[in-house]
Amino acid sequence: MNTAEFIWMDGKLVKWDEAKVHILTHSLHYANAVFEGTRAYKTDKGLAIFRLADHTARLLKSAKMTILNVKYTQKELEDAQVELLRANKFNANVYIRPLIYLGYGVMGLAHTKAPVNTAIAAWEWGAYLGEEGLEKGIKVKISSFAKLNVAGQMSRAKASSNYLSSQMANYEAKEAGYDEALLLDSEGYISEGPGECFFIVENGVIITPPNDNSLASITQDTVITIAKDLGYEVRRERISRDRAYVADEAFFTGTAAEVTPIANIDNRQIGAGKRGEITKKLQDAYFDVVYGRNPKYAKFLTYIN
Repeated sequence: MNTAEFIWMDGKLVKWDEAKVHILTHSLHYANAVFEGTRAYKTDKGLAIFRLADHTARLLKSAKMTILNVKYTQKELEDAQVELLRANKFNANVYIRPLIYLGYGVMGLAHTKAPVNTAIAAWEWGAYLGEEGLEKGIKVKISSFAKLNVAGQMSRAKASSNYLSSQMANYEAKEAGYDEALLLDSEGYISEGPGECFFIVENGVIITPPNDNSLASITQDTVITIAKDLGYEVRRERISRDRAYVADEAFFTGTAAEVTPIANIDNRQIGAGKRGEITKKLQDAYFDVVYGRNPKYAKFLTYIN
């Protein structure tokens, strides 16, 4: 992967190769950690972080859900991300990864006496599912791994423990020759991708599942807002796999995935088997927003220069 010069760790900028933790770090053994995925884009006015306040607020909400008592305020964490990007002097689009985790100090399942540590890393990163995927669309497999019932995990927390099923689903899909997976919920309806939200288009209407058992997605919210501004009807409805197979268009959204068309699900061609017309309009409008080309959404950008 790409590296940078510094990582922010508990208030200090640490050299990338020196940013280390103890082997008995509590979160490494018991999986209680929360994180964020945030992007910064090289706009005409300089590098700008997209929806910094919203991502940082979600990070702190995730920490509250999982009883991680963070010692930093939202403003301090926002300032730390700006400081980190300034220090690293990036020349391209950047992915930012804040992480709150339980450090070294105690062992055993009980976690409240373990120290709570915070780190922020950032590196230059392009299209998560490939530049070609953004244009031509990707091939997706519905996974044998299902999202856990909401009684069994806190799905609205961006918690490390929630991503084991995502990791296994992604592995299964790629080993079978697909680009990405799609997970069903415990009732057999489509929930989300391993790290993306799912949308379909039917007769000009844009449909995406509710966040009953999935992360409350900031990119999903952005795309819904853009779609409504463009005059499209947007509905939050449960989607069965057979309904997805016959959709006119389908696409993923996410901080990493941005807006990625889906051309094929389980070897069923979706629409024309390429990026659909509405997907392209949403994709173009989304990139206009994140690159600062739409003044209506200027409030979403935090410039670091």
